[in-house]
Amino acid sequence: MATGTSDVTTLLAAWRAGDEAALAQLTERVYAELHRIAHHHMRNERRADSLQTTALVNEAWLRLADASAIEGRDRLQFFALASQVMRRVLVDAARARDAHKRGGAVQHVELDEAALVPGTPDRDIVALDEALTAFAHIAPRQAQVVELRYFGGLTEDETATALDTSPRTVRRDWELAKAWLARELARA
Repeated sequence: MATGTSDVTTLLAAWRAGDEAALAQLTERVYAELHRIAHHHMRNERRADSLQTTALVNEAWLRLADASAIEGRDRLQFFALASQVMRRVLVDAARARDAHKRGGAVQHVELDEAALVPGTPDRDIVALDEALTAFAHIAPRQAQVVELRYFGGLTEDETATALDTSPRTVRRDWELAKAWLARELARA
């Protein structure tokens, strides 16, 4: 992530303290990175009629604009939160589309090693979200690893930093999570 750690962290703190000018500077500094994260999310969307990247960034930014949502956040935590918000926006959009269809049933999804790699267009975001939400109740840190790596596009090292753990732990958590999610989605 190219955005300077200290700049973003400082601006987040200033914004939380009520400095409205900091919000404008923060927006300028993080927009490109938010757009990259949104583009990563959109690459994984299987429907061509889903939100556009810019619309996803804008909707996420509106949801993030509540300063209390970023309380105690530094740069990596902010981008992890932004990724979570984008995931929620996409899931909400997918559910809304399904509600308009006859039956609105969620499709069965096979999850194998390739399904948790960016660029796989065939996954069903609603089924994955439900499985990941269930997994978060059992293994919260491992679910966060999936969220940061798969949905946020963070590297292993960035994920380790965001979670204050080692890259080796992230690697083990990633493997465990993929296996658990594959099993759960196969049952669906």
